[in-house]
Amino acid sequence: MSAPSRPLRSHQRSLAELVAAMARGEAGGIADILAAVTPGGGKSLLPVIAAARLVAAGAVERVVWVVPRDSLRLQAEEAFADPLWRSALGHALAVRAADNAPDPARGLAGYVTTYQAVAAAPALHLAEITRHRTLLVVDEIHHLPALAEGDPASEAAAWSRALAPLLRHARLRLLLSGTLERADGRRILWLPYRDEPGRAPVPDIAAPGWAVIGYSRAQALAERAVLPVNFGALDGEASWLEGGRADGQARVGPHRLSGPAPGPTTRPALFTALRTGFARDLLHEAFLATRRLRAARRLARGLPAAEPARGLGKLLVVAPDQASAQRYCAMLRGWMPGAQAERDVRLAVSSEPDAAAALAAFRLTPEPAVLVTVAMAYEGLDAPEVAVVAALTHIRSRPWLEQMIARATRVDPQAGPYEDQHALVFHPDDPLFARFRDRIEAEQLTALRRPKAERPAAAREPRPMPDGDEGIVPLESNALGLRYAMLRPGPALALVRPEAVPAPALPPSAVERQLRARVAAMVTAQAVEDEAELRAPAGGRLAHRYNAVLKRILGNKARAAMTAEDLEAALAWLERNRLGDHLHLLDGDARYAWTARRRWAGERRAAGR
Repeated sequence: MSAPSRPLRSHQRSLAELVAAMARGEAGGIADILAAVTPGGGKSLLPVIAAARLVAAGAVERVVWVVPRDSLRLQAEEAFADPLWRSALGHALAVRAADNAPDPARGLAGYVTTYQAVAAAPALHLAEITRHRTLLVVDEIHHLPALAEGDPASEAAAWSRALAPLLRHARLRLLLSGTLERADGRRILWLPYRDEPGRAPVPDIAAPGWAVIGYSRAQALAERAVLPVNFGALDGEASWLEGGRADGQARVGPHRLSGPAPGPTTRPALFTALRTGFARDLLHEAFLATRRLRAARRLARGLPAAEPARGLGKLLVVAPDQASAQRYCAMLRGWMPGAQAERDVRLAVSSEPDAAAALAAFRLTPEPAVLVTVAMAYEGLDAPEVAVVAALTHIRSRPWLEQMIARATRVDPQAGPYEDQHALVFHPDDPLFARFRDRIEAEQLTALRRPKAERPAAAREPRPMPDGDEGIVPLESNALGLRYAMLRPGPALALVRPEAVPAPALPPSAVERQLRARVAAMVTAQAVEDEAELRAPAGGRLAHRYNAVLKRILGNKARAAMTAEDLEAALAWLERNRLGDHLHLLDGDARYAWTARRRWAGERRAAGR
């Protein structure tokens, strides 16, 4: 009996036709292929298609696939090993997940590695690229900033510096992304750009030597490659303490999460809600929805309650930080009988030693049915059984949110007919998330009405609203009401987006004040999140110590003396790093001796001494 066929989607067919032409020598001028594929649209098959055609034709000898995190290496191996696709594409290639040991391919058609591994041993991987005619695949290219932009000391900049020589020496390049925007608005490594007066630079899709393949949400929905999304927006109220002095903080609120527009209480209310009673209420709604879905699918298939089975639907919980993730995990387990709780709920955060195993079990086995994480699983997770997402995250960057909701939009072949499936995403009903959803719907309507040639280029994602000048201490919150909204089809192209309405220009001093407020809020947020672990005493002013750490990192330049560019660089650093990891910069300063002692004691406890 022959294996069932799998039809190629339109972008996969386009790539297959392109590489076939390249193999025949009919597209000799093409050296770079950019695939902008909506999250969940099936871009992980594109390297398999390209390698199968190009290796068979002798155009390349090897494929090297670089992914942004270790958890994606196994998925890349699986893409090449999938028996149905091996049969459909007629290939017998295999790649291996490699570390930085010598001979990473070990006689196979290539290997998969990570940005971090390349940055740790750039010479090893450059030697492999130059030794063989190589197809270099860079996954989620938007993580890599252009070399001339961004903080040169950042981890992402180190990745770019290590990968740039590989890009230069590869015979062919296949660059993959679900978005062509970086959260900081900067350019992406290696991509060609065009500059237009008064507008942010946009990728030049007509650059010589480049072929661009786009696959939008609208196309994916039309081809039933992804599922429609049903949003469950939960409103609520929150109260917190605000002020710079431990003995002079004032109670603020209760304030509603929802509102007509983002304001000064938006982010403090959201910060509080995700760490108090509102989070429990939203998590419980998602838990009940998942339980109802699994029960209904069991009933439809005649399965007994305790029998493990694929295709019943799973819950992904995205938390704002690791401490909250641990609390959410404990809540979920408290709503189940003991044996079921241990079987069904897993925690995957970087501090857990078995995080990779928990992630793999969630993807590949019928149980566990619930995974709680912070960021390990939001991008690139290939787990079609995820049907419900609890979006308990404070991040409101559009690319990040698009990646998160895409975890539930993959079609599950084990879950029955396509028309019986949809993604369900529970989220706080704050105006920032509402603006994200409204913008998507506005773009979709615009894209359907306007001819392709008239669509303007992508605009930069607006920066988040500031939280305020002073830190906050969360007190309490509660949920008020739940409403649902079905997301309509997406834009006609993944590469371009309707132009955002420009915000009124602010004078330079006002811009600097807003940026300083955002820096203060981010420092305070990290201090509040880390305070429990550090066990700072009342009035310990951990935020004060963190401000001192940040000042040292920024060259001892006072925040009041910083330019707008300096403040933006500080924000970019805070988005990628934890101040608690740099407390050693305070060593030797008597004013912060308490911090040094606590850090030393914490390291001893962690080491089991």
